[in-house]
Amino acid sequence: MTTTKDMAGAGTRMSPRPLIELGVSFWSAKALLTAVEIGLFTELARGPASERELSERLDLHPRAARDFLDALVALDVLDRTDDVYRNTPAAAAYLDEGKDTYLGGWMRQASRHLFRAWGGLTESLRTGKPFIGWDSADYFQRLYEDEEERQRFIAAMDAMTNHIAGELAAGLDWSGYGTVVDVGGARGNLVGHLARAHPHLRGTVFDLPELDRLFAEHMAKLGTGDRIAFVSGDFFADPLPEADVLIFGHILHDWDDEQRRRLIAHAYPFVRPGGCVVIYDRMIDDERREKAVSLLGCLNLLLVTPGGSEYTVGECRAYARDAGFARTSTMPLFDGLETAVIGWKE
Repeated sequence: MTTTKDMAGAGTRMSPRPLIELGVSFWSAKALLTAVEIGLFTELARGPASERELSERLDLHPRAARDFLDALVALDVLDRTDDVYRNTPAAAAYLDEGKDTYLGGWMRQASRHLFRAWGGLTESLRTGKPFIGWDSADYFQRLYEDEEERQRFIAAMDAMTNHIAGELAAGLDWSGYGTVVDVGGARGNLVGHLARAHPHLRGTVFDLPELDRLFAEHMAKLGTGDRIAFVSGDFFADPLPEADVLIFGHILHDWDDEQRRRLIAHAYPFVRPGGCVVIYDRMIDDERREKAVSLLGCLNLLLVTPGGSEYTVGECRAYARDAGFARTSTMPLFDGLETAVIGWKE
């Protein structure tokens, strides 16, 4: 905590500023999320624009526009020269809807739904149940029911898996593996990019039947439709496609501890001898002190799932060992935001 001279100048005291800024940090988050929601960064991807031009194009009130835009400059997501605004390099890379790396689909649903859900944190802390005073008691069901929401959310997840796929393609030795299954793999972006990086691979996506059409469209776009298949089913109850490598990305954290154990145990027989399971999420450090974003992610999952939470790296290693995998290793992903645990089968 920073210190400052007290009013009398005789000593030092802790500054309250960090706590005050932390207490209103949701102001910054909502300003960014709203900018994504109204398409500000996509508009600026067409070229720099003045306050007046942006107000007209985005229907911003003159009382609010300048303060809103300058707040985003202060937050380092916009640059300004005189009265002309432009995207920062990071905003241009990740918040322009015209790019494959666009993360705004996730931010849009965070603005529309998660921001409201977090208003129920006090209630959820006392009941242990999701906060249901908004669109749906089942957050993910709500996303998948709405075609537009589903496509935006999946596109945002794809922007993340674009990075993760490249790291997995380079970080795991695929030379001895010929087949891979992405369990809960949506429209197949991860497996598609793995197959493009390693042309000998054949893949399968296992997910809900309503994603079949989106899968076929995306495979055609990636040019991998001849090497990747789609199988629908319930990954707790139905047999999984057998493969050398089974991947569970952003799946386990949606479920409680017993269900996570059961899911990895269920997957074990479908990993071929000598193969492995790859599990990645925003895992918590084992001391539960360092990764604030992962610990806050636990609270987010409290608000939107019946039993989900993030979990520690050690807990994930135990899921794999208890299922029968002989040894485990870890791999940092996405600038350390994610962690992969790999369980190896004899």
